[in-house]
Amino acid sequence: MTTFLGSPGIGNIRGEESFPKAAKRALQDTQMRRNVGAATKTIREKRLGAVAECDDWEELRLAGSALKTDVMSRLPELLQQLEANVTARGGVVHWARDADEANRIITDLVKATGSDEVVKVKSMATQETVLNEYLEAEGIAAIETDLAELIVQLGDDKPSHILVPAIHRNRAEIREIFLRRMPGVDAAITDEPRELAMAAREHLRRKFLSAKVAISGANFGVAETGTLAVVESEGNGRMCLTLPDTLITLMGIEKLVPTFADLEVFMQLLPRSSTAERMNPYTSMWTGVHEGDGPQNFHLVLIDNGRTNVLADEVGRAALNCIRCSACLNVCPVYERTGGHAYGSVYPGPIGAILSPQLTGTTGHDDPNASLPYASSLCGACFDACPVRINIPEILVHLRAEQVDSERGGIPGGQEIAMRAAGWAMNSPKRFGMAEKAAGVGRLLAGKKGHIESLPFPGSLWTTSRDMPAPPKETFHQWWARTHEDDA
Repeated sequence: MTTFLGSPGIGNIRGEESFPKAAKRALQDTQMRRNVGAATKTIREKRLGAVAECDDWEELRLAGSALKTDVMSRLPELLQQLEANVTARGGVVHWARDADEANRIITDLVKATGSDEVVKVKSMATQETVLNEYLEAEGIAAIETDLAELIVQLGDDKPSHILVPAIHRNRAEIREIFLRRMPGVDAAITDEPRELAMAAREHLRRKFLSAKVAISGANFGVAETGTLAVVESEGNGRMCLTLPDTLITLMGIEKLVPTFADLEVFMQLLPRSSTAERMNPYTSMWTGVHEGDGPQNFHLVLIDNGRTNVLADEVGRAALNCIRCSACLNVCPVYERTGGHAYGSVYPGPIGAILSPQLTGTTGHDDPNASLPYASSLCGACFDACPVRINIPEILVHLRAEQVDSERGGIPGGQEIAMRAAGWAMNSPKRFGMAEKAAGVGRLLAGKKGHIESLPFPGSLWTTSRDMPAPPKETFHQWWARTHEDDA
């Protein structure tokens, strides 16, 4: 086993512009906002019903959180156990320091089979490493078999949701993509979901029957047995995992569970949190190689790509507990309005706001990922929805504090100047009272609307993107003096 320490993550986990800039542009896309808003509302309401059926839901959340915390506390030990058990059952384990190394390993494995085409199960890890583009550059075609991933691939698009990568597309847009990019599709196809699904099924069936190599991710890896597990809704993943001669699985090192029995907890938490189902339609598990049954060659590629950096942060490491259910995305008011592309990473939403900057590290105020911890209202809905109780708001505040501390010294920025001014005023009752009186001018600016829409610099830094409520007619000091005359 190789130990990786300190290598920052690379790949599709850092955008090219800050979240505020990307979000401002996304907010102007009314069609995307309608599509995402309608879809997340539907999933959100269904999930509440599915969770309410479980009397022991909070106990399950506590169990899931405890299991993942245990995994992170002894990750090296469990990884070695997983490697030993996969190897003992006929599999081959490879270790990848980062996305480039993982892509090279997988490409070499595919080339060794003589194949120039692979079928893929939906995999966030391969989206993270930009594997499809890497394979294409090496002359290997990668065919996505998850319907949503196929839509994204044919549309030359990027995923915008962990569970529903094409959530920003509606049925009419998908029909247009199929007509334009899917070979052999009937020109009379409508935008009915069944017709779209049948067209994709016919297209993919030909690929399943001809492919010699499949590439998958993994929802869980069981250290005790060397078993890998994938959960899905369409059955296409099962076709990939059973038909080809060679199966290559790319898995993040954090996806471990200690024992096979531990899967019981997560198989209850994951489907209800992600698709609002009591049980996901397809759960595929495989342990090594079995003669005459399924792929005869199995390779497991374990990728770090910044995860040991996250593990080193005692507060931030909880982000590695994520089981990729996307429940936090569906309840986030910021994600609902901006969509996933504004986050610039394959991991959008609240979990992406804490995971992406930790995986890549940040290089200063202008680093696009440095803005992600601020892409939240800190309303706490993500924590309430998380099936493994990741305290996302706490980690957001922790990362914001780290960012501020890293920029102390030198020429102060607007935020530091504002905080120093506030500190100066609040350190003196007299100065604070004067500031309260000065704030009363804001009522004149707000007028009958009751809120201020624009201020001169530096106040414009705030009002450019949001309104400011008018100051109250009575300050706290005035209220206290009026209601506590006996204390005066």
